[in-house]
Amino acid sequence: MSRTLIRGGLVITASDEIHADVLIEDGRITALAASGTPAAEAFTSADRTIDATGKYVVPGGVDAHTHMELPFGGTFASDTFETGTRAAAWGGTTTIVDFAVQSVGRSLREGLDAWHAKAEGNCAVDYAFHMIVSDVNAGTLKEMDLLVEEGVTSFKQFMAYPGVFYSDDGQILRAMQRSAGNGGLIMMHAENGIAIDVLVEQALARGETDPRHHGEVRKALLEAEATHRAIRLAQVAGAPLYVVHVSATEAVAELSRARDEGLNVFGETCPQYLFLSTDNLAEPDFEGAKYVCSTPLRPREHQAALWRGLRTNDLQVVSTDHCPFCFTGQKELGRGDFSRIPNGLPGVENRMDLLHQAVVDGHISRRRWIEIACATPARMFGLYPKKGTIAPGADADVVIYDPGAEQVISAGTHHMNVDYSAYEGMRVTGRVETVLSRGVPVLTGREYTGRAGHGVYTPRATCQYLT
Repeated sequence: MSRTLIRGGLVITASDEIHADVLIEDGRITALAASGTPAAEAFTSADRTIDATGKYVVPGGVDAHTHMELPFGGTFASDTFETGTRAAAWGGTTTIVDFAVQSVGRSLREGLDAWHAKAEGNCAVDYAFHMIVSDVNAGTLKEMDLLVEEGVTSFKQFMAYPGVFYSDDGQILRAMQRSAGNGGLIMMHAENGIAIDVLVEQALARGETDPRHHGEVRKALLEAEATHRAIRLAQVAGAPLYVVHVSATEAVAELSRARDEGLNVFGETCPQYLFLSTDNLAEPDFEGAKYVCSTPLRPREHQAALWRGLRTNDLQVVSTDHCPFCFTGQKELGRGDFSRIPNGLPGVENRMDLLHQAVVDGHISRRRWIEIACATPARMFGLYPKKGTIAPGADADVVIYDPGAEQVISAGTHHMNVDYSAYEGMRVTGRVETVLSRGVPVLTGREYTGRAGHGVYTPRATCQYLT
């Protein structure tokens, strides 16, 4: 039996803050005791003792939206499961939930098996899968039942990208009806892709080819319209709904209204919408291409509604939608035609630090930081309390976090396999110091001590967040 003792830190979970010592045995948390009490003094004979005095002791982050090795726009996301999960560990994230892809005309099983093959033996931290449903038919619907039984309990559909991932309203309704019966959770990319394609065609015909036009054609109203439509389809089906990468004031309003009606409707936003804006998309010399993602970055005034939604719990989760493409050779595919720029930003390494900066800036509390980055994504996707908290019985996914350390985010120092940072030059306060994954040190005092293959596939229960 291996024993690790973390002494003297401020343990922060979604519900509590306490100066406590944490005892870990064989990869799980076995006990907590207030520092300096007789119970804590009884924690002896550890193989490893970590002094966390003056530091935070927080659960490992759960990033419920990543795209490692995703094929998109004639290329592939530049992070593999090996490089991407290593970068996640550097950023204090100890579990990712990635998206396996069903190709049109193929089965869900074939897509899931392909993603298992990509990830197995390559991950530095634990991982699970959602399933992208691109082709709704009778066979697909039956497979959804089988996947839920084996721990793939969420299914993503797209109202965008006609000809690639797009599902029409009838297909969406059928999948929602199926999830209402099998306990699965439908995740929705809510943008009116049919209308957006018209606006893209018209913009290009006018000679509007620069990256900034990507944001202009993917209008906030078309995100809000699709969000409203997805909510009402879910209501008809009697199914819960999780809307991914919410970026716009109007879309938040649709979620808020639905939740006020008592519907099981949930929303996720991402750091790029909280910290970046259309100003970045408008950077000269094609630099704006670095910031092309969908939903797109919005004008800065939308950020207030997103922060408010996070405080009021109309938005429950912050994930990254990590989908990196190098500027050189990948983003450049769209020179002269913004619609050909691969959609996606790198961010799996930055999320925990950026959200701690939000604590420093007064947007959210420390406990809310842990709630939106660790506990709620674990509950939303059936991983709690194995993941997302520090409590007896939980996996020992633990981060020692230095709240006073200052750093400058830069591609020169990050560990993601991409040649730029979306947050280049941004100064933040707070930094991950040590990371344990199931009790094993993968980052030790800012030195990487992990390995590919330590991370294991983690089947999930159904959503634990339903009202």
